Amino acid sequence: MQKSSRRDAGIAAAPIPLELDHASMSDVARALANGHVTATALVEAYLARIEACDRNGPKLNSVRALNPDALAIAGRLDGVKPSAKRPLAGIPILVKDNIATGAEQPTTAGALALEGAHARDDATLVKLLREAGAVILGKANLTEFSNMIAIDMPAGYSSLGGQVKNPYAPALADDHGIPVVSPGGSSAGSAVAVAAGLCAASIGTETSGSLLHPASLNGLVTVKPTVGLISRAGIIPISHSQDTAGPMTRTVRDAALLLNVLAAKDPHDPATQKQRRPDDFTDGLATDAMKGARIGVPSDPADPLNDCFYGKLLPNRVKVMTEAINVLEDLGAVIVRASMPTTGWIGGPGTTMAVLNRNLLSAHKGTIARPPVVFLYEMKHGLNLYLKDWTTNTNIKSMADIVAFNETNADRALPFGQDHFLAAEMTRGDLSEREYKSARAMDLLSAKTRGMDAYMNGHKLDAVLFAGATGAAIAAKAGYPSVMVPGGFISGTVDDNDTPDFPFGVTFAGRAWSEHKLLRLAYAYEQASAKRKPPPGMPVL
Repeated sequence: MQKSSRRDAGIAAAPIPLELDHASMSDVARALANGHVTATALVEAYLARIEACDRNGPKLNSVRALNPDALAIAGRLDGVKPSAKRPLAGIPILVKDNIATGAEQPTTAGALALEGAHARDDATLVKLLREAGAVILGKANLTEFSNMIAIDMPAGYSSLGGQVKNPYAPALADDHGIPVVSPGGSSAGSAVAVAAGLCAASIGTETSGSLLHPASLNGLVTVKPTVGLISRAGIIPISHSQDTAGPMTRTVRDAALLLNVLAAKDPHDPATQKQRRPDDFTDGLATDAMKGARIGVPSDPADPLNDCFYGKLLPNRVKVMTEAINVLEDLGAVIVRASMPTTGWIGGPGTTMAVLNRNLLSAHKGTIARPPVVFLYEMKHGLNLYLKDWTTNTNIKSMADIVAFNETNADRALPFGQDHFLAAEMTRGDLSEREYKSARAMDLLSAKTRGMDAYMNGHKLDAVLFAGATGAAIAAKAGYPSVMVPGGFISGTVDDNDTPDFPFGVTFAGRAWSEHKLLRLAYAYEQASAKRKPPPGMPVL
């Protein structure tokens, strides 16, 4: 891991008037604005926590590489206070290592094949963060290639970065070193770092569940935005139909503040041209925002065979959701219990591809996996464009190059195989195939038209309530937003191991460009429930 020069010189972080294991990004901003702390002191304090929690102590392994210029950047911001023009001035933020950070740091997607690869420029969202005054503290670990290289790859594992651990149960692992309590993926490092107080906030990405899943398991707030709210230019892609970036924070207000910075039209991402956003995502964040809202719970006791979202929940998850629904009712929400139309969630014919699972460490090895057609076809197309147009300092210029590199270095690069990449490489790469076009049309027909649209319009809903990340796929295929809030804690037995309590989130999903409404609803629930607790047992500095 790269380290800044002052840390290398052995200069210890001075005490600061903030408990970073509890502090929200808003707390950090207030301390900076009031002159109680400097950007340099903050960066040094977070670096000390990373050293104590990420490389030592519980060894969470959430940060793949630090920005060698972080302290120098902070020093230039020591006299600048957060303001309307630069609301993030001096605030240290981590970004997932599939988001380009220009020449100062490699951008690798966690792949050994891209070790040392740089990007020709900052991703658009990184430029916006810098313009707002943020200190890019470093790059967060992730599931390699956003969990689309291999079948059943452990969440948070990459051949370059290793395995990220959940801070609520960092010591529990199986015989292969795979966490018993998952950190969630693919934005594992982004989530774990915020949960453990290693940065003020972070940026992750999602194609389907990669923000929601780790946020749920780490007790965080996240926004999986409408596709087009945040530019994807400079992000290593999986699927342009579904890819998006989003904030990972400790509070709803912090997530709204980051959306104020990140939501901007970008000529380099055509999806942003249809963008609709408020002037200020924090407007209307109030404790009474839930009153009168119609919240859909896709679970009808009279239709149990169609209860795909709630019917198979484990009892501990049911308890969290029952308590959450009680809170919503106490806040004045109208709870509408009705199952999602079957045609909305089953998916249409030809939307998945049969791929043999050759991952020798998978419990399902030798069986047929069925990843989405859209992901595999769009991944080859988009990744080839990114490698050609964005990467520098590497000879890897295509998916075929990655596949070949991995085969040559299989002992280090392929502990879990690369079955998804092999399947994707078989496509033409130009999105001309009829099966791809049909699959995308069927995704939209099922998840959007017959799914979310039919459900929300038919019941006149303001939002749909999902348990954890169970609703990730239907919202992601439609390109619709979701907001995750901590819902409570669960425990039990996972793979014959008793676990300590770890978080479980609740998700509010809605129509395109409804982030502002969802944030207001999530804020009211967050304030009434107050379910977030930091992970116990982290080193105290």
